[in-house]
This record gives sequence, C-alpha cells and structure tokens, in this order.
Amino acid sequence: MQKQISNLDKLTLSNDFLFKHVMLRKRICKHILEELLHTQIADITYLEAEQTIDVYPDSHGIRLDVRIADTANTHYNLEMQVKNPVNRATGKFLLPKRTRYYQAMLDTDMLQKGQDYDELSPTYIIFFCLFDFFQDSQRIYTFKKRCLENMNIELADEAVIMFLNTLGTKGDVSPDIQSLFDYINSNTINSNFTREVADTIVEIKNDKKVRDAYMTYEMRMKDLRDEAHAEGKAEGLAEGKAKEKTATAKRLLSMGLSVEDIAKATSLSVEQVEAIKAE
Repeated sequence: MQKQISNLDKLTLSNDFLFKHVMLRKRICKHILEELLHTQIADITYLEAEQTIDVYPDSHGIRLDVRIADTANTHYNLEMQVKNPVNRATGKFLLPKRTRYYQAMLDTDMLQKGQDYDELSPTYIIFFCLFDFFQDSQRIYTFKKRCLENMNIELADEAVIMFLNTLGTKGDVSPDIQSLFDYINSNTINSNFTREVADTIVEIKNDKKVRDAYMTYEMRMKDLRDEAHAEGKAEGLAEGKAKEKTATAKRLLSMGLSVEDIAKATSLSVEQVEAIKAE
C-alpha cells in the first residue's frame, strides 16, 4: 500500500491517471481548449465524469481519458500518449487506427442516445504526444477529411483529429500552450498557467479520494497485467504443443504410416494431417 502511494507522489502530468484528474479541473481544461482552438468557450461539462475517474481498459485495451462537451454541443476527447505503440506482429504503428476507433466510439455513443446522423456533434480528438509521430517537427498536426483530387474540398463531417507534439519546434502556439508543452516534457514551470497546473497537481495528490482511487487503479492494472501474462503463457504453451504435434506428424509421414494412424497418434484430425502431408 505504501509503495502505491509513493508511486502516486512520483507521477507527472504525462501519466494517464494524473492527466485525467488535472483535465477534470474545469478551469484548466477549458483554458487549454480555448488556447488550442483560438476560440472562447462559454462552459464545458464532463460526459460520464464519475465513470471516467475510475475507468479501466475495455476488451480492446482502450479507454477514453477525458470526454467533454461545451455549450455549443461540440464534443472533445483528450488523451495523453507517452509512447508510440507498435503492433509487434506487423510492425505497424497503432496510433492512426486508434484515432479511427476513438472517433467511432464517440459517434456511436451519440447515436445510442437517439440522434440521427445529421445531428452528430462536431468532435475533436486531441492527443498530447511526447514524441513526433509524423517527424516534421510541427507543434500541432491537425487532420480533417479532404478530397484527394482537389484538396480545397473538405468533407465537412465536423470531425477533427489533433496531435500535439510537445517536442515540436514549427508552427505557432500560444505562450500558455508552449509553457504546457515545456511542463509536460521537463516539469519546467515558466508561466502563471503552468504554476496553476503544478499547484493543482499537488492538491490532487493530497486528496484522499484520489489517493484511494489510485490504489484501486493500480491494483486493477496489476490484475490486468497478470491476466495478460497468463493468457500469453497459455497461448505460448498451446502454440508449442501444436508445433510439436505437427513435427511428430511429419516424422510419422516420413516413416510411411497412414494418415488415419497418424491422426490417432497425434490427436490431430485427418484433415489436419492431410494438410501437413500436402505441404
């Protein structure tokens, strides 16, 4: 228990858990959105805020960190992305299709509430990245759907995806956004805004409810890691047994045994043995 509390004390804004709780402070979150989008927002509300505080990965290992709607019914999803995830099997980066899935989750949730397609709210999916995914040094990469044949034609589906590159050096951002990037990168406090963020983090870490929630969160994460390890180990054993059966079948085939006898000896089906024989 003491170790978990100590871990909370060491967390920085780049941590999902702490980032989420800081973004749940309306004044800070609203200011970030206004600075990023160069607009004034009358007010924001948190969608399913209580569930968001204690949310855990779903069956796909994905959760939405902070979901917000403003008074104009524009919806926002804010995410902290520390690492650039890669599919080990294919070597492909996961972040682009993750944004596609997040967009689907936002839209599906709106439709479940009885809205028609043309009533879907404008959405912004915003990733705070501690790496430059596109390797062009832009501070912000903003994506909207456009026609390849004429890039002046926008689909106008009101869905926007933004990647905030905290390491970026190109493109203009407001002083407060740059100071936030500096704070995320190195805990450097160089503005009144980041001082407010830092003070808020101290306040959050001293909140007993948050500390209790973090202990629950850590235990849940450990359970998920243990489950994933056990499943991976079981899959590895199953894969090893399958390879062993295949190797045995090949040896028996080379000795001239019939397909039926090999199937009985290895517990493979006749069809599986036939397939091995055909290789």
